[in-house]
Amino acid sequence: MSEEFTYRDAGVDIDEGERFVKLIGPVVKRTFRPEVLTGIGSFGALFGLDTSKYMNPVLVSGTDGVGTKLKVAFMADRHDTVGIDLVAMCVNDILTSGAEPLFFLDYFATGKLSPEDALKVVEGIAEGCELAGCSLVGGETAEMPGFYHEGEYDLSGFAVGVVDRSDIIDGSTAIDGDVLIGVASNGLHSNGFSLVRKVFFEVEGMNTETHVEEFGHTLGEELLRPTSIYVRPVLELLKKGIKIKAMAHITGGGIPDNLPRVLPPGLGARVDENAWPSQPVFELLARLGNIPKQEMRRTFNMGIGYILVAGPDNSDKILEYLNENGYDCYIIGNLSETTEGVRYDSA
Repeated sequence: MSEEFTYRDAGVDIDEGERFVKLIGPVVKRTFRPEVLTGIGSFGALFGLDTSKYMNPVLVSGTDGVGTKLKVAFMADRHDTVGIDLVAMCVNDILTSGAEPLFFLDYFATGKLSPEDALKVVEGIAEGCELAGCSLVGGETAEMPGFYHEGEYDLSGFAVGVVDRSDIIDGSTAIDGDVLIGVASNGLHSNGFSLVRKVFFEVEGMNTETHVEEFGHTLGEELLRPTSIYVRPVLELLKKGIKIKAMAHITGGGIPDNLPRVLPPGLGARVDENAWPSQPVFELLARLGNIPKQEMRRTFNMGIGYILVAGPDNSDKILEYLNENGYDCYIIGNLSETTEGVRYDSA
């Protein structure tokens, strides 16, 4: 073989990768907590945990992705919200143990790197980290020619938090009669998008620019609403000494699959769907897709993105604080010894 080839000829542009790192530098540094000991470019991120703040610190970790919601971002050529989704899916999970998120790492993989589009993604990740109070300490950008369709990429993330062992929330103290406080979601969040895309795009022939009267804006705007991050208000409630017995992040599987994960044996939940306002996106999906109610409940959050379990004596304090801080929340049911799993009292 006489012809010479370079990595760029094979589809990987190292210079563009280096330019991308320089572009994201200021964005990433904006998220740094005082405990971050290394800058961008190190082989490993160093984080100096202040153990003096804890009697017996326990690290809590979580990992997740954005799923096929990314397909909607590609269709709309909008990349500024999926990074928030990525962070939210991880930090909301570790929050259920009462953990404060400390730092976050991301993995971004694409066929051909577009530094400008990737920058928008990282800006979203950084915004999510700021909302959660954690640092974006590192990540990996992988350019893999031929592995992804042109203009597409994949995302995954990893979060680490900390909680004192004595403050771990695991649902073990929950009892019959405890109250379920549902915190509103910001629409679909990041679950069920394979079904969402099938109904809206395949069956109905819509696109991201289709104006939907029920929403008052385009379909793309509705579907790309970022997942709500519940970290700051919940941690503040815990700092105030308000007792929360269990917490559930309502993701794939909906309330029926996620809430029982944090309840002790012998306790189920009764949920009243009339206790919170229905969001148009779920109503439209059910109608256009002729989706049975049970299927809707197990696929989507149905308007409740997070659930806190508390004693009746604390419920008013929790409701008041969350509402004052911009989080719509409702008493949506209670725990019951006579119920197995989740039972819906509404029709």
